[in-house]
Amino acid sequence: MKKLSGIRLAMLVFAVLFTVGCEKATIADILADPSKYKDKKVGVVGTVTTSFGVLNMGGYEIEDSTGRIYVISTKGVPGKGQQVAVEGTVFTGAMVMGQAVGVAIRETRHRVR
Repeated sequence: MKKLSGIRLAMLVFAVLFTVGCEKATIADILADPSKYKDKKVGVVGTVTTSFGVLNMGGYEIEDSTGRIYVISTKGVPGKGQQVAVEGTVFTGAMVMGQAVGVAIRETRHRVR
């Protein structure tokens, strides 16, 4: 087994500590069975691919190795390319910039890594 580098180990510890109290999931897990996660608190880690916001409100799309999902935020929006750990509630029927995107996460907090 390969030895974890200090940075990777720190990122793993951060992700675990950040998501205590919520269910850790991949984006593919959420998208494959939204009813399992609907109205439940989840933790997802990924890279921001798109972001938009005004006055600390907006949304952003994150991507992990399994897929992409939109995050709706009232706590500020991270910039494109930033790695984030997101905690929030899964909901369906999301609209982003006038387009239906289906499943999304309503953020309760995020941390840029």
